[in-house]
Amino acid sequence: MEAAAKVQRQMVRLRGRSYVAFVFVPTVPILEWLQEIDATIARSPGFFVGRPVVVDLSSVDLSQSGISHLLTSLQDRNIRVLGIEGVDESRLTPAMPPLLSGGRSCVVEPSAPKKAEKAEAKPTSLLLETPVRSGQTVIFPEGDITILGSVGSGAEVVAGGSIHIYGALRGRAMAGVNGHKSARIYCQKIEAELLAIDGFYQTADDIDAALRGKPAQAWLQGNTMRITALN
Repeated sequence: MEAAAKVQRQMVRLRGRSYVAFVFVPTVPILEWLQEIDATIARSPGFFVGRPVVVDLSSVDLSQSGISHLLTSLQDRNIRVLGIEGVDESRLTPAMPPLLSGGRSCVVEPSAPKKAEKAEAKPTSLLLETPVRSGQTVIFPEGDITILGSVGSGAEVVAGGSIHIYGALRGRAMAGVNGHKSARIYCQKIEAELLAIDGFYQTADDIDAALRGKPAQAWLQGNTMRITALN
């Protein structure tokens, strides 16, 4: 009776989930760096709204008040800072975002199998036969992504390799997130909000107006993104 009278406590169910976050690496002078952020926002309003951001302070030496001013400046631009890395915890206050560690640049390194084990083959490409609709995000860091339909405005496609879109690209396409500078982006109709390869990007206003609505490809030439007609 006593055992039956006890109330069973349910364990809290925890689930792991990964998110893609932008990593901001401020440089001095901070004012000029903020002006670059302003230029990006001016070209693509709302680009950072609702997107998680991590601030890496390893390249600057800011005091506690300097960090506070930087965070306030980003907040004024509707940029939500999820966490901070690359700084001693003593320079942060309880009101600031938490100190993070262990973040990786989405690099996938296959582990060597033991001699007695057979290596399990992993797919190196992802094929989607349906369109990627507005608000959806597709992430495949292991290799290429091929989409037989279109990518809607507000949708996002992130690939470790190249991205092939057989319809219109109206959202965001980010290729080479594993550091593959040779990755490319192909689409049959370019109306993209943003294109990025290995961290180098161009927004809609950067794309030649003569290319819009036409087949195009994007690739890196050094540290410059080139976008040309797809012949």
